[in-house]
Amino acid sequence: MSVGNNKGKPSENERIKGDSNFLRGTIEQDLKDDVTGGFTADNFQLIRFHGMYQQDDRDIRPERAKQKLEPLHNVMLRARLPGGIINPEQWLAIDKFADEYTSYGSIRLTTRQTFQFHGVLKPHIKLMHQTLNKVGIDSIATAGDVNRNVLCTSNPMQSELHQEAYEWAKKISEHLLPKTRAYAEIWLDGEKLETTDEEPVLGSKYLPRKFKTTVVIPPQNDVDVHANDLSFVAIAEEGKLVGFNVLVGGGLAMTHGDKTTYPRKADDFGFVTTDHTLAIAEAVVTTQRDWGNRSNRKNAKTKYTLEAVGVEAFKAEVERRAGVSFAEPKPYEFTERGDRIGWVDGIDGKHHLTVFIENGRILDFPGKTLKTGCAEIAKIHKGDFRMTANQNLIIAGVADKDKETIEKLAVQHGLKQADVSNQRKASMACVSLPTCPLAMAEAERYLPESVDRLEALLEKHGVPEEQIIFRITGCPNGCGRAMLAEVGLVGKGPGKYNLHIGGDYSGTRIPKMYKENIGEDEIFAELDMLIGKWATERTADERFGDFVIRAGVIKPVVDSAKDFYD
Repeated sequence: MSVGNNKGKPSENERIKGDSNFLRGTIEQDLKDDVTGGFTADNFQLIRFHGMYQQDDRDIRPERAKQKLEPLHNVMLRARLPGGIINPEQWLAIDKFADEYTSYGSIRLTTRQTFQFHGVLKPHIKLMHQTLNKVGIDSIATAGDVNRNVLCTSNPMQSELHQEAYEWAKKISEHLLPKTRAYAEIWLDGEKLETTDEEPVLGSKYLPRKFKTTVVIPPQNDVDVHANDLSFVAIAEEGKLVGFNVLVGGGLAMTHGDKTTYPRKADDFGFVTTDHTLAIAEAVVTTQRDWGNRSNRKNAKTKYTLEAVGVEAFKAEVERRAGVSFAEPKPYEFTERGDRIGWVDGIDGKHHLTVFIENGRILDFPGKTLKTGCAEIAKIHKGDFRMTANQNLIIAGVADKDKETIEKLAVQHGLKQADVSNQRKASMACVSLPTCPLAMAEAERYLPESVDRLEALLEKHGVPEEQIIFRITGCPNGCGRAMLAEVGLVGKGPGKYNLHIGGDYSGTRIPKMYKENIGEDEIFAELDMLIGKWATERTADERFGDFVIRAGVIKPVVDSAKDFYD
């Protein structure tokens, strides 16, 4: 069906998916090719549907080119963990594999509430998948044009409500997964059959573009609902889940210099009871499958489909396909954004320790043996671990008798620190250089230094305990969620960023570009001036992002399609 912005010749990616024999391609043949360390032709794209991206170390790329060597190809794998929950046995398995078979030796917690391995060479890729499979983990559909890892609020206090929401995150993930046997056949040596694979939800050419889904429990917006194509906002009565408000059409990616691309907030379609959750999820996905743009991938996300056909038309089609009518949205409010660092007591009588992991990089550093500490805790922990969408880690379900032991290990290995500032807790970055092929500027490696400078400005202006939601992303694709920050830096080139300001603390307003393509010193000179004004002219409890709007420093983004670039 050709609807709205779905015009023109299908993109090359559509051919690749259509010719892939349900995502098999010739990946197996490539695995046996030891002439190159990478994947060739269509397989470079197809491995993404299996949860991997081909990368190389860009720091050493020029030197290898001088030696007439190809880049040091490797893959990054992103696991599928709906809700980010993992048990101690699983943790120890991924810890061991990271030690023995990755170039960096680290476990990287991501903004998609899961972990990534970086630097896995071709001879170890199949072993990686089989190692994960043995402990009940896979990487199916964590990349590519499919519904990706389903996020869920990591709220450890509301234990019963969280458990219900988490179960729905798992059900949604399973319902929307690809049905092809390709993953098991290629990576797990599953029996190869003459098959008539069918994809009743995703279709034979899968989705027009990546699709992201979350389940969120107000008042905590730790998953950033407006960064996602589809969000289920939990509505509770007397502590029990009764249904969801359904938000559709959020997304943060854009392309520098292309004003037909922009970040966009999601629209609230209304309320549905829990028994309609999967029908609604499927209807939203299939509507986007059939109506999304398959010609221009830059305009292929759900947010552009809504702009092209109209929100009401899209909503009506979802209702028709699901056989469900949305009720009026139920009231809810987001008052919190980040993670509750430190110990929190749950209503189930258990204790939960959230540890701050800067950049989500779990590795042993001088004076902070984070990776060893997590492994030592995993050896004795009887609860589970929860990865958060803010790149932190929750040691969840700790009994009274185990709390002191967990505390000592966390302090000993630098996992629990007393001197982490509020500002550092409110800051985040994507991976970027040296591994991401899309990176234009530093992000993860630049974040610690940039937070140091931001902390110094807060101290200078007499507000050292305050925090500004601050995020850096190395390119405009949005992995660091800078387009939902009060201050967001978007990489433009080496040492250069676009400076965006004016988002709000609750994550419900998109920031607007304040300065384009400026260096680090100019960025912090501007922030020095703005923070100074905020510190002296703000009203009581006024957040930085709200102040710059009220003071007329920047206009608010109300309708991204119309005013994001104005």
